[in-house]
Amino acid sequence: MEEVILHLISTKCIPILLYGLESFSLCQYQLKSLDFVIDRFFMKLFKTSDIHVVADCQELFGFDIHSVQLARRRKKLFDKFERYHDSQLS
Repeated sequence: MEEVILHLISTKCIPILLYGLESFSLCQYQLKSLDFVIDRFFMKLFKTSDIHVVADCQELFGFDIHSVQLARRRKKLFDKFERYHDSQLS
């Protein structure tokens, strides 16, 4: 059951939450606030308050925290922008 919930969260909710954020420069405390959402979600899903258990569950299920996902999305956006820019110069 947890796998289904995590799959739904990662495919439906996370993209909505992170939509457009890759174009902004966020402060460290803002990134930590986004990560807090995932940590609390895992705490409730697995009924634990131990952050080490949460980190282990996130790793086992391959669930990246928002700051990692956002960095990946930002790199993808800037790579796409760079390719577009380079193609316009040619």
